[in-house]
Amino acid sequence: MTEPISLTAALASFEQLWSPRIVTRVNDYDIRVAKVRGEHLWHSHEHTDEFFLVLDGELTISLRDRTVVLHRGDVFTVPRGTEHKPSSEAGASILMVEPTGTPTVGDRHEDVPAHVDATTGHAL
Repeated sequence: MTEPISLTAALASFEQLWSPRIVTRVNDYDIRVAKVRGEHLWHSHEHTDEFFLVLDGELTISLRDRTVVLHRGDVFTVPRGTEHKPSSEAGASILMVEPTGTPTVGDRHEDVPAHVDATTGHAL
């Protein structure tokens, strides 16, 4: 990409929840934005950390031993192999950094609801 990217415009271009969109790539990493509301599912990424930046709203990340609450402008990295469950009661816009090709539902996860593609983690 040789031009600036508007995250506001990227987020305005879709309505689907829990369906990240790649806005750019940095080396071998995808920079993704997503709109979230309600609960995602328990999952983990065995081979990579997962970086979250809250652009708007509030995001809760449940871990097996604690809960982390992120507000606008907060960042948090879930260490590789750590089970986590993101949620947002009122809704949030987030930015994530993950290696290219990382499935949204991780490598290990609980049963995937019918409205989520288990391969991509995208809503159907």
